[in-house]
Amino acid sequence: MNNAVAGFSKLSKEEKINWIANHYFSTPSEAIALLKNYWNSDEKIQKLHDEFIENTISNFYIPLGVAPNFLINGKYSTIPMAIEESSVVAAASKAAKFWSTRGGFKTTVINTEKIGQVHFIYKGDESKLTSFFAQLKSKLFTITEHLTKNMQKRGGGILDIVLKDKTDLLPNYHQLHVTFETVDSMGANFINSCLEQFAQTLQEEALSCALFSEEEKNLQVVMSILSNYVPNCIVRAEVSCPIEDLAEKHIENPHEFTAKFIQAVQIAEVEPFRAVTHNKGIMNGIDAVVLATGNDFRAVEAGVHAYASRDGQYSSLSHAKTENGVFSFWLEIPLALGTVGGLTSLHPLVKLSLEMLEKPSAKELMQIVAVAGLAQNFAALRSLTTTGIQEGHMKMHLNNILNQFEANDEERHLIKKHFKHHVVSHSAVVDFIEYLRK
Repeated sequence: MNNAVAGFSKLSKEEKINWIANHYFSTPSEAIALLKNYWNSDEKIQKLHDEFIENTISNFYIPLGVAPNFLINGKYSTIPMAIEESSVVAAASKAAKFWSTRGGFKTTVINTEKIGQVHFIYKGDESKLTSFFAQLKSKLFTITEHLTKNMQKRGGGILDIVLKDKTDLLPNYHQLHVTFETVDSMGANFINSCLEQFAQTLQEEALSCALFSEEEKNLQVVMSILSNYVPNCIVRAEVSCPIEDLAEKHIENPHEFTAKFIQAVQIAEVEPFRAVTHNKGIMNGIDAVVLATGNDFRAVEAGVHAYASRDGQYSSLSHAKTENGVFSFWLEIPLALGTVGGLTSLHPLVKLSLEMLEKPSAKELMQIVAVAGLAQNFAALRSLTTTGIQEGHMKMHLNNILNQFEANDEERHLIKKHFKHHVVSHSAVVDFIEYLRK
């Protein structure tokens, strides 16, 4: 069957759905009904969702949960989390409650610089290019004033523009490496607009530069784009308490626990296979809050994982130690976030999430997100080094299995009662369901 289609984007939403249903499904009416079942009943909200992206046919729902009892710098927060993975919200909540009675989380924003680059090819004398840039730099600031004036009023703008020679990496490759402060916006559109103006001016000025030969005047811009790697937009989150204060139900010997916990972190620091899973756990917490607050979790993921590899080997984002009888656990991560612009002022649940967080600034949101990541990591490591990860995870996963097999209310009651005292596994649950149904 030829499923190619011309002019698909010009079809109405109904026509798109009908085409898909008739081309890909044995029962088109069921596919259509399912897609429409996930439309928002409020036409205004649905229209808003339809216009977020192109070729919209329905909404793909992810649960929005909350993790309460986060004590951050002496203030309690309830953190919204949008995620589909079992046990993530429960683990974050458990870690939040644990640390709320042990001093809570402490956070510091270390820096907030964002980066953008104009990538260009220049074939000629390096000293001439250096002189040309020295003359051009002030004009680059001036020519973008119409773009930066509102950002400057809020305390942001272009911080610096640096010419970088990258010819050791690629023949004739150079950059304008630009640092920005975008305050409470993530700033992607602002940064890219400034960079494109720089690129245009760079080429125009090169053509009339008296220093350059005809070949040197033919400076070619390859592209102008922000970077999602922001190693100077860093936030630190940490917890600490006397080792004895760690004692609880599953930590009968705190000194033994801290020694094993630190070893687990050290393994993630030196072993990339473990580090990837270790950091994935951190990102469970981070991505869930980033998504709930309308930020770009793909950009955050890319930047964070690049940062984890900054020393030449992929390594743990978190670290732990004991010193003078005190246990400390912390992470430092790059987070380029915004609380204005983009979806933050459009998506109703994003606006609700930000209001729940008491309308944080971008710096405050960085701290909240980092704390969610550290809490998630602590919860995972505590489970791994005590009871094992599967006990809590599979109990949370039990509902998914029951839904998969469409268990009725009576079956659910009996199954949950049974697995209070038995190990949960997919096969064990299936066997018990089959036993009940016999």
